[in-house]
Amino acid sequence: MADINPKLVMTLREKTNAGMMDCKRALTEAGGDIDKAESILRQKGIASAGKKASRHAKEGVVISHIHPSGKTGVLVEINCETDFVAKNEIFTKFVKEITDEICSAKAVTVDTLLEAANSTGILFKDEIASKISALGENIVIRRFSRFHIGEGNGGLVASYIHLQGKVGVLVEISCGSEATAKHESFRDFVKDITLQIAAAHPTVVSRNEVDASLVASEREIFKAQMAGKPEAIVEKIVDGKMDKFYSTTCLLEQACIKNPDITVKDLLATKEKELADKIVITQFVRYALGEESGEAPVEEAL
Repeated sequence: MADINPKLVMTLREKTNAGMMDCKRALTEAGGDIDKAESILRQKGIASAGKKASRHAKEGVVISHIHPSGKTGVLVEINCETDFVAKNEIFTKFVKEITDEICSAKAVTVDTLLEAANSTGILFKDEIASKISALGENIVIRRFSRFHIGEGNGGLVASYIHLQGKVGVLVEISCGSEATAKHESFRDFVKDITLQIAAAHPTVVSRNEVDASLVASEREIFKAQMAGKPEAIVEKIVDGKMDKFYSTTCLLEQACIKNPDITVKDLLATKEKELADKIVITQFVRYALGEESGEAPVEEAL
């Protein structure tokens, strides 16, 4: 067995929960390529899709702010170095104030935000620098998402913060009229969707939003797991596995956490009938503090 860096073996184990020797063999077979090794483990049934250990790289908080109109909202992750500072009164007051500012700011990326001025004329990067000096730790605005429903359009932007800032959700749900948007039943539905996203962790609203390359990759892995079975039944089995895949990754196809006998799509249809209006879950984001994401985190604010 070729020499494989032990750190690479540990990384693969954390991602898949597979055994150490299984990880080492897979890495050897993959020539040290960790993505190929993960695929090999899954094909052998040793690891499952998305089964990764949570890795909190930084302390801090996920926080939200919704404008009183319910038409604009922001979800922000702000990191510090220790849990002690994350609970400090100066830090908690700062993150609330800066999140309120980000909600009304025009910047769309962290880099442009840092160079912009807040409502008092102070650059965001200078405001952060002053808090770094006061707290003695680096503070980073890692990422933020802002949703806005245009004037004259029905709907709500809503958020939910879970586990005291460890998980946060921001969602935009549109409807045909302002009367619907103000209806208590619609607002309850929006709240239920934020809870659903926080608990069930979907990645897209519907299956047509899943990347085609991911779908192709999943099908190939499932086919590899069926090696040796008659070709006539392989496709049916793979289709069934793909339906299961969609039922975990697509919000509309997930079982409702409050009533597992129906899907979110079923709940949506019920609300549309009740309110006699078209309702669309337009978009959502879910942040988990310190999680690894598709894009690299901002390492330094200054």
